[in-house]
Amino acid sequence: MSRRVLRGFDPFAFSQAREAAGMSRKDLARLARTGRATIDNWETGRVTPQIDVLVRAAKALNASLDTFVNIPANQRFPGDLRVLRGLTQPQLANATGLSTTTIGAIERGEVNLSDANAEAIAAALKLNPQTYKQAFERVRTRPPGTPA
Repeated sequence: MSRRVLRGFDPFAFSQAREAAGMSRKDLARLARTGRATIDNWETGRVTPQIDVLVRAAKALNASLDTFVNIPANQRFPGDLRVLRGLTQPQLANATGLSTTTIGAIERGEVNLSDANAEAIAAALKLNPQTYKQAFERVRTRPPGTPA
């Protein structure tokens, strides 16, 4: 199960959003229901956020996720599309009726993507199915060793 934001998280943009909201790290941690060390680690780039915790922080900051998760549209993989909607793999699986294992395998490009699955996932993510299929093709054909 992937809860981490592995690609595109910008610690500096996150820090700027927090400062623009006039919040200390301690206040943001409290409002996001996490520890101050978590916010410290995100802002220093020591770790990437878990998506469910980042969603709470974004809400506290009144910011959208793409404020600090920056991946150009033509480089997004399926997992990126899910993260930008603020969903964990289990949440997406629940919304689509697919298993978490299937969602993970699709996001890594390890299985074929059927039209039915593309449509179900795209609907849950509020995307055009073609957009999801293009992201899947990018992840499927990524160079060896490139994280999904």
